[in-house]
Amino acid sequence: MKLLTIAVPCYNSEAYMEKCVRSLLVGGDEVEILIVNDGSKDRTPEIADRLEKEHPGIVRAIHQPNKGHGGAVNTGLENAAGVFFKVVDSDDKVNPGPYKKILSVLRRYAEGEELDLLISNFVYDKEGEKHKKIMQYRASLPKDRIFTWEEAGRFAKGHYILMHSVIYRTQVLRDSGIHLPEHTFYVDNIYVFEPMPYARHLYYLDVNFYMYFIGRDDQSVNEQVMIGRLDQQMRVNRLMYDFFSDPDRQGLVRESRPLYRYMYNYLEIITVISSILAYRSGTSEHLAMKEDLWRYMKDKDPVLYKKLRRGVFGVFLNLPGRAARRAAVGVYLVAQKIFGFN
Repeated sequence: MKLLTIAVPCYNSEAYMEKCVRSLLVGGDEVEILIVNDGSKDRTPEIADRLEKEHPGIVRAIHQPNKGHGGAVNTGLENAAGVFFKVVDSDDKVNPGPYKKILSVLRRYAEGEELDLLISNFVYDKEGEKHKKIMQYRASLPKDRIFTWEEAGRFAKGHYILMHSVIYRTQVLRDSGIHLPEHTFYVDNIYVFEPMPYARHLYYLDVNFYMYFIGRDDQSVNEQVMIGRLDQQMRVNRLMYDFFSDPDRQGLVRESRPLYRYMYNYLEIITVISSILAYRSGTSEHLAMKEDLWRYMKDKDPVLYKKLRRGVFGVFLNLPGRAARRAAVGVYLVAQKIFGFN
């Protein structure tokens, strides 16, 4: 059995995937690296097979027809032999010093069920920027010990635990029943969101582990690319709303007030992003998508809808007229500058 499985979804990643995998090899024999070739049409399959031959017992190449990022993560989880599970995108990398510290913590809690979710910092490795923004959680979470959601503090708006920050216990992910939608972008939000109620014991290690590369024109988080895929952002938004409003899960979510507050705020900011992107586009098609989203939420769960609609963001996002839309976009741009997100 391995201590940690790292899934690396790859689609046409020949230009950068090897650099990513090289950074993961620092973990040695305790780590299993699953390169999931998601129907690539370039040299990705050959590079994956070569890395498997060069590092037997550590690197494993898995080839599948194209299923999208979510499908590749699903495959990684299905094949994982590690006690813990991490996703690292093929154009990103990890820092060696923090990596070793993380493995030390995981090793300490591998046996038993004392650790469900390990959280660490990530760095926005933005192309052309000398000063890298660090997403850290020291203001919200206790450090260097096991804690529960009851001990977690409030998170600032725009400051959320993302896929780059998390390492889940593999069994927690499986117990949650998570299965990401295929051929859909932005499912990383679902990956973090849905298993959270099943993670009872958390640990925050204040190290800058994950280097999140951002800045390519074709990258999925490029704003113009996101607008072009707004239907997929809306789909993810709906799925998160479905999960949060599901009566069978409400008891689990409401067991902890801080957890409920955190998940509600996360859902709220995803809804804000969906709506603002529609405003940024300004096309009748995308504005109709925004209206359809809010109508869907109202029909699905009127109580939750009212809470979102009557909140500061909800009121602001649903004011009529072009001037209101321009004002909403202006606030978004200010927040974008402050928080450094795309």
